[in-house]
Formats: sequence, C-alpha cells, structure tokens
Amino acid sequence: MDWLQVVVLALVQGVSEFLPVSSSAHLILVPVLTEWQDQGLAFDVALHLGSLLAVVVYFRAELWQMMTSCVAALKGHGVDRDARLASWVVIATLPVCAVGFVMRDVVSEYMRSPLIIGISLIVFGLWLGYADWRKRGSRSEHQLTLKDALWIGGAQALALIPGTSRSGVTMTAALMLGMSREGAARFSFLLSIPVIVLAGGLEAVELMGQSKPVDGSAMLVGTLLSGLSAYACIHFFLALIKRLGMQPFVLYRVLFGAWLLWFFHG
Repeated sequence: MDWLQVVVLALVQGVSEFLPVSSSAHLILVPVLTEWQDQGLAFDVALHLGSLLAVVVYFRAELWQMMTSCVAALKGHGVDRDARLASWVVIATLPVCAVGFVMRDVVSEYMRSPLIIGISLIVFGLWLGYADWRKRGSRSEHQLTLKDALWIGGAQALALIPGTSRSGVTMTAALMLGMSREGAARFSFLLSIPVIVLAGGLEAVELMGQSKPVDGSAMLVGTLLSGLSAYACIHFFLALIKRLGMQPFVLYRVLFGAWLLWFFHG
C-alpha cells in the first residue's frame, strides 16, 4: 500500500462510518474505481479500531454512566434510565448478530455488486428522507422501550446489505418510532460500538490465521486518521442535523446511487 491509499481509505472509513451514507459501499467502491489492490485484513482491523476509539471517546461520559448504572442494578439498587439504555443497546444488537452469522457468506459472495449497492443507496435513502420529513418526533434515546429496541435492532440487520448504511437504517427506524433527530443519531452511534467490536473481532480472529507481513506504520496512521475523522464526523453531524436534518444525505445517496447504476449498468 502506498501512503495515498492509506490516507484515502482511512478518511473514507472515518467519515462514512457514522454518516447515513454507507461506509461499506464507499470502501467496496474505492478499489473498483481506483484499481488499487485490496488493502488486506490487517488494515481493515486498524480502520475499525480507529472508528471504535472515536465513538467510545466521544460518548465516554454516557458509557461510564451506563456501566456504573448496570453495576448498581446488578447489586440490587434498581434499574435507572442509563442501565435501561444499556440493555436496549444489547438487545438491539442481537438481530444483526443472528442474521450476520447466517448470511455472512451470502452477503460477501453475492451482494457486493455495484447494482445492489446503487439500488440500496437510493431505496434506503428515500426511506430515510420520508422518515425525517413525515415521522419525526421528540423522544430521546432514554425514552426507548423494549419494542422500540427490537424494531431498531431488526432494521439494523438490513445493513448487512451493502449500500444500506447501518447508521442510516437505524436512524430511519428510530425516526419512524417518534424519536428526535438527535436522539435517533445518538442511539445509532451507541449501537455502533458492539457492532464494530464484533465485526473487528471476527476480522482479528481471521487475521490470526494468516501469515502475511503487516505494515505497522500504515496500520498506525490508518487507525489515527480513521479515529480523528470519525470523531469530527460525529461532532459535526450532531450539530448539522439540528439545522438541516437528514435531507442533504438523502440527496447525496440518491445521486450517488443513480450515478453507480449509470456508470456500471448504463
């Protein structure tokens, strides 16, 4: 890998991981459009680590409160709103784990084509636009119920389809359930933590079975750039949606999806 490839892939991962535009679509298409060789599993793990560090650092206060509340609940001091939120994060993660375990090979072998990515970008983008325009409410992430967590978790499983966007589809489901833009985004970002841990863990297990040399410098730079860009992305996205909503991302998805369909199948 040359340094241009390291920088581009790290920034693409960092910026697109938490925006509702599908990081998998962008990372799949980068080597297709640039003719770069595959970056390798070790570098993928490094990029995921950077994204994970970004969201953990950004929500460190909330995560600490959720953890201490869970410990207090286990000691018999009652379940408060933070312990309940932690349980909703766990429950909403279960559907994607189950579906991913069954469908992982199918997705990797048959569903990574530009046609599927383009259609997914458009269809799920329009659904996001409708949810933001028609169904937006005022509930925060602390006002979720078990039913809400299951619905959002079920929607998250759809993100296994490349082009869907994990953050996009979970925000869409949350908006449809009457959450505010900020509440939907914050819950989606919290949901990303176990998903990134699980995905990165699977990649790390596969990596241990390989004997290919690892470029430590590229991995370190990739982790740092991915983390810094992801942190900035979370911060500015939460500020942006208060004023502009989801529509700019909907427009981007539709145009990008239409271009993919024209470029590869026109």
